[in-house]
Amino acid sequence: MPDPVETSDPEGVDYGWVMQVTFVLTIVVGAPVVAVLSTGTPLDSWNARVSFAVRVGAVVWILVALCVYGYARRTQTQ
Repeated sequence: MPDPVETSDPEGVDYGWVMQVTFVLTIVVGAPVVAVLSTGTPLDSWNARVSFAVRVGAVVWILVALCVYGYARRTQTQ
């Protein structure tokens, strides 16, 4: 029986896994962070709200991505 198409055997870090986990964790971590930080910020218009969410979300995304990649790389070498 042939292997399913979804099966992969990556050498080194599995970047597909890193991207999927980064996506999920960014939403799970980022939404509460944006909500908490927005309570102390005057957001008078939709443009201000969107730009605030994008700025904070970008920082959360890069931090989560670096942490997930570091975790994947550390556990892959052990």
